[in-house]
Amino acid sequence: MLAVHLDRGRVSLRRLPRPRRPPGFALIRLRLAGICNTDLELQRGYYGFRGVPRHEFVGEVVESENPALAGRRVTGEINLACGRCAWCARGLGRHCPRRSVLGILRHPGAFQEYFTLPERNLHPLPASLADEHAVFTEPLAAACEILDQVRIPAGAPVAVLGDGKLGLLISQVLHAHGADVLQIGRHRRKLRLAASAGIRTRLAGKLPARAAFDWVVEATGSAAGLEQAIRLARPRGTVILKSTLHGAVALDTAPVIVNEITLTGSRCGRFEPALRLLRTRRIQLDPLISGRLPLREAPRAFERAAEKGVLKILLAP
Repeated sequence: MLAVHLDRGRVSLRRLPRPRRPPGFALIRLRLAGICNTDLELQRGYYGFRGVPRHEFVGEVVESENPALAGRRVTGEINLACGRCAWCARGLGRHCPRRSVLGILRHPGAFQEYFTLPERNLHPLPASLADEHAVFTEPLAAACEILDQVRIPAGAPVAVLGDGKLGLLISQVLHAHGADVLQIGRHRRKLRLAASAGIRTRLAGKLPARAAFDWVVEATGSAAGLEQAIRLARPRGTVILKSTLHGAVALDTAPVIVNEITLTGSRCGRFEPALRLLRTRRIQLDPLISGRLPLREAPRAFERAAEKGVLKILLAP
């Protein structure tokens, strides 16, 4: 089978044997996958990654112990937890200390024609949900995770820093929740996408006054984003951190301490809220797709995904 391989910044194609399905796992044929900022950071050396990347996917189950999954179109949660530790018992397998992570940590990803995932990770998709929308389930779940972690009242003003793929999803999720969202970004075209969904927008060069928000979401994907987010947070406000970066981020902790600001790291989320939102079609996704290429053109796809102003690039076998 054809697979995409990352190694020290280089994107290449390889022919690999079709993976064997361990007990409790399903063998999945890829239908569609998308490149996100985490993949670009993996290419730059995040986690010291080498191997097959990708964790946002839609696939079809070709082998499974569960007959209810056979032939089903699915997406899947990316953390492969042990199922036995205290974190797993609390339903927080994404924090399992023995976990592996699809396409990120010790488990080959979905940028190959066939791959495996535990059957318990899979979510069958309704026929009404197109592949091009279902492929957003994982990042949309990451956006929904904010509402599981932080209680934001309806009507509350929230700043979302960053107008990339995840930032645009987060602003739509919080807007659908009823928050008064201000999206702050550097690209007029991307901000217009948020505005078309009814979200207030502002260019980053025209930041609001200091200490203007009780909740600030940092999704810039840049090292400077955290400092900007802290500056916008009111005393005893909360900054939710969404950027994953390769390398250290310098931080002046004085304003965090003096203003008693809470920093909340936010990563993966439950798929159920994301799938509910997808079924209601309340999230605009088509404008977030910048292109679609065949898997065999993965090197060009990664170059395209890294270009300024480009949003989601999709790959299909």
